[in-house]
Amino acid sequence: MTDAKSAQTLRIGLIGYSFMGSIHAAAWQSAPKFFDLAARPEIVAVSGRDGTRAGEFATRFGIGRVETDWRRLVEADDVDVIDICVPGDLHAPIAIAALEAGKHVLCEKPLANTPEEAAAMVAAARAAADRGVKSMVGYSYRGTPAIAYARRLVEDGRLGQIRHIRARYLQDWIADPDFPLVWRLQRERAGSGALGDIGAHLVDMAAFVTGQHLAEVSALTETFVKQRPLPEASGGLAATAGAGSGEVTVDDAALFTGRTDGGALASFEATRFAAGRKNAIQFEVNGSAGSVYFDFENLNELWFHDHTLPAAEAGFRRIHVTEPDHPYVDAWWPPGHGLGYDHAFVHQAVGFARAIAGGPTAAPSFGDGDYVQRVLAAVEASAADDSRLTPVPAAGA
Repeated sequence: MTDAKSAQTLRIGLIGYSFMGSIHAAAWQSAPKFFDLAARPEIVAVSGRDGTRAGEFATRFGIGRVETDWRRLVEADDVDVIDICVPGDLHAPIAIAALEAGKHVLCEKPLANTPEEAAAMVAAARAAADRGVKSMVGYSYRGTPAIAYARRLVEDGRLGQIRHIRARYLQDWIADPDFPLVWRLQRERAGSGALGDIGAHLVDMAAFVTGQHLAEVSALTETFVKQRPLPEASGGLAATAGAGSGEVTVDDAALFTGRTDGGALASFEATRFAAGRKNAIQFEVNGSAGSVYFDFENLNELWFHDHTLPAAEAGFRRIHVTEPDHPYVDAWWPPGHGLGYDHAFVHQAVGFARAIAGGPTAAPSFGDGDYVQRVLAAVEASAADDSRLTPVPAAGA
């Protein structure tokens, strides 16, 4: 039975305390300060295998309880939402257990490490939805106002028939061959490398903006550094090397092309070896009536070309996405002051809290996450088969 406190508070159990745990915690705490929510989110507990580090995290964010076994949060009567911010090998067991226990679930991306795990998570989410339990996967860039506004332009028909989708996600954080073998470089923990870590964002972004889904792909992947020193210590995206070395079992870079179910041609590039690029996301859509272009290094800007104008006055123009009429912006600062990386996670938290309260359906859904997982599987299958054109498996296949 819901008590008086839980009727006014959305009680969060956060699993994971590193990079993603920190930004999720900050987002939950910021959300009610800027947006009207039916229930105020409160992180009541955090779980992590290292009790000391989890305790330090709890102190920093003012969280009252620390657990070293995630099952304690799933079983707890004073937790309404399980927020999963741990490596991919734990996503499926935690999410399924939480949904079966009647907890709402927000799960970091990619949804799972394999299509089979993703399918099981979707099945659990659908069964839970029949009991009013909500679920969502954390493709946070959907909450970037410029990306959300690009989607609005497509929905309003301003681009006409979509013909090209072009997307790149470039980082350099493991370009140093002496960078240690952290969990993101191990298939058994991460599922895949740059493909799943950052390429997954591009696949979701393309579907979100255009409403189209990849039907088939042709791919190349590469692991440039195959052996790395074992880590002595790690946290977030940083690590220090210790003694010994181990094998890198994921891709360092992925490059793939494809055709969508709407007939558009698409190209994607994801790498963590682009020297000088820290978090460069570049996304362009070309249609019969116009184009949009986005670069995360200028995340408050969207470039738009209206191809219906006379050639003498046509061309790309900058839209500064900081006006109250733009998605999410009216809750924040005066026009022109801009938002940052962290704000997308606040918008994610707001969307999930409102869905739990009976508002719009939580999105992206576990079904959306399953679609991305199926694309990743097709990319790996194509790369392993000399870039053969490979269909994206249907849901449930």
